[in-house]
Amino acid sequence: MTPAGALPHLYLVRVAAELATKARRTRRRFQQQLVRNICDALDCAGVDSRVDSRWSRILVEASDRTALQQIASVFGVSSVSEVEARLPADLDEIVRVGESLYADRVRSRRFAVRARRVGDYPFSAQDIKVKLGAALNEYATVNLDHPDVTVSVEVRDGEAFLYSGRVPGAGGLPLGVEGKAVCLISGGFDSAVAAWLMLKRGISLDYVFCNLGGEAYERVVVSVAKILADGWSFGDRPRMHVVSFERPVEELKAAAEPKYWQVVLKRLMYRAAEAVAGEIGGEAVITGESVGQVSSQTLGNLRAIDDVASLPVFRPLLGADKTEIIAQAERIGTAVLSAHVREYCAILPDRPVTHAKPSAARSEESKVDLAVLDQAVAQRKVLDLRALDAVDLVQPYIFASDIADGAEVLDCRDPHHYRAWHYPGAKRWDLHELAARFQELDKGRTYVLCCNFGVLSAHLAEKMQRAGYEAYSFKGGLRELMRYAEARGLAVTPF
Repeated sequence: MTPAGALPHLYLVRVAAELATKARRTRRRFQQQLVRNICDALDCAGVDSRVDSRWSRILVEASDRTALQQIASVFGVSSVSEVEARLPADLDEIVRVGESLYADRVRSRRFAVRARRVGDYPFSAQDIKVKLGAALNEYATVNLDHPDVTVSVEVRDGEAFLYSGRVPGAGGLPLGVEGKAVCLISGGFDSAVAAWLMLKRGISLDYVFCNLGGEAYERVVVSVAKILADGWSFGDRPRMHVVSFERPVEELKAAAEPKYWQVVLKRLMYRAAEAVAGEIGGEAVITGESVGQVSSQTLGNLRAIDDVASLPVFRPLLGADKTEIIAQAERIGTAVLSAHVREYCAILPDRPVTHAKPSAARSEESKVDLAVLDQAVAQRKVLDLRALDAVDLVQPYIFASDIADGAEVLDCRDPHHYRAWHYPGAKRWDLHELAARFQELDKGRTYVLCCNFGVLSAHLAEKMQRAGYEAYSFKGGLRELMRYAEARGLAVTPF
C-alpha cells in the first residue's frame, strides 16, 4: 500500500449485489474482508495502491493498469471501471469535461450517457444525461439501446467520476467470510472447478491430494492448485497436503474384495480429508464428484461413500455434465494443465460395484488396517502454495534417484558412449529425435531419461511431463546411474 502521493490510475469498484442484502453489521464485516483481499491481490501483482472503502463503492488508486484485472479476479467484486476523470460535483463542469474527454471517442458512432447520483445536489441524474448527451450529440448519434460507446457518470460524496468501460468481476462473497474447508483435489477438471465454486462462496480452502501416481502426477496437481491459489485465493494462504496413498492402496488390495476397491478407496480418501480438516479447523469436505460420471459416482455408491463422513461433504458439480465443467475450467485457467492429468485407475477391477450398500462398504473397509492410512496422513507433505515459485514446481519432480520396477530407461547419449556402457535394458534415443517423437511412446509407462550430466535429459523430461507423461531425468547423470547400477549388482563394465 502507498501511504501518500498521487497514483496515476483510479478504479471504481462495485461490490457484489449479495453484500447489499446482508444486515448492516455483516455487510461491514464482509466489505472489510473484501478490502483486505483487494489489497492482497494488488500486493501480489507488485502494484502500489491506496484503497478508499465507501458503503457501496470502493475506490482504488493504483500505480499500474494491471490492477484492473487483479481487482476483477477478487471474489465479492461485481465489476470494475477505470475512472477517466475525477472532478467536483458541478453540472457545468461535468458537461465541459465530458465533452472534452469523449467527443473524439463517440465521433460518427452511436452513444449513450448513463448517470447515477447518490446524495442531494442541485441537479438530477436525468439532468446529467440530457445536458452531456446534448453536448456529445454534436459529434454522434444517440442510441440508448445499442450504443457503440457508453459514457457513464457517477456522482457521490461531492465528486463526479466519469468512465466509459466496465469489466465484470468474479462476483460471489469475499474469500474468508464463510470459514474454512478442505478440498479433495486430483488435478483433473472436476475438482479444480469444484474448488473454485466454493472459493466464490467465501470459503477458504486447503487442498488434500491423495497421491496414487508418483512425483510427476504430484507436480501437475500442485501446478493446478497453484493456479487456484495465485489467481483466485486473494486474502488467504492455501496449503496443499500431499498424502502418499501407495501403502493404503496396497493394504486395500490385499484385504478387500476387488469389486469394492474403488468405493473403499474413496472412503479412505474421505477419512484422510477429514483428518486434515480436524487439524486445521475445516468444517466441510469439498469434492468434484458428479452423478453418474464414473462407477464410483453413481447415486448408490455416493451414498455408500458418504456413510464414512462425519463432516458435511459438498459436491458443487453434482448436476453438471463434463462439457460444462471443462468450459468452466477454461474460464478459471486450470483446463490446460488438467487436460494432461492421467487417470490413475490401476486398482479398478473389471466389474466394479455400481450400487454398493453402505453396510457392504463398511464391511469391506473394516478389513483394511486403518493404521496404515493414519501413518500416511501423519507423514504427509504440506506445501504453502502461494510461496512456491516456478523452480519449486519443477525441480523436485523432474529428477529420479532410482528406477522403479517396470520403468523404461531412455539413454539420450551418442551411440559411441551408449555402446561403451548403458544401463541394462536401456533403449538409446537421440535427444532431438526423442524430443520430436516422444508422443509416439506409450503414455501408460514410466520413463527415466539419462544423459551425461542429467541436464539435457531434465529439460526433455519436463517437456514430457507437461504433455502428460510420467517421465524423469536420472539425478546426477551417467556417473550416478553407474553407481546406482553397481550398488544393485548390475553390470557397470563396457558391453
